[in-house]
Amino acid sequence: MSECEKIRQFIATRDRLGRHLGVELLEVREGGARARMPVGEIHLNGVNLAHGAAIFALADVAFAAAANSHGTVAVAINVSISFLKAATGGVLYAEARELSRNPKLGTYTVEVTDEAGELVAIFQGLVYRKKERWEEMVSGEPMR
Repeated sequence: MSECEKIRQFIATRDRLGRHLGVELLEVREGGARARMPVGEIHLNGVNLAHGAAIFALADVAFAAAANSHGTVAVAINVSISFLKAATGGVLYAEARELSRNPKLGTYTVEVTDEAGELVAIFQGLVYRKKERWEEMVSGEPMR
């Protein structure tokens, strides 16, 4: 099994919020990732639009997978999201890609699109890259 597939499985099983929201991590590649989330009633806000927090969570799962795809633990230190279009249902997709990386920091962008391929949100994130390998964190205890 490839390193990226191991990371995909690790995040898919260990990210409890992502699982609860129905986020499916479709692909992890070095410096990138794709995820999807069907929008259901649980994801809607008071005016029946996809809740910003649900969209953020989808983008964050893809961001985490891309940032950790090099094998070392990467944790977010700054993120922002801009919502460009309302989503009312269907399936949303998140595509994360690495913009830059050095031994300590990594910068990523995530585009969230709807089923028609229209841009719903743009997420940007900065991670701190720890020295520990993510495999060292697999002990049955939650990552800290």
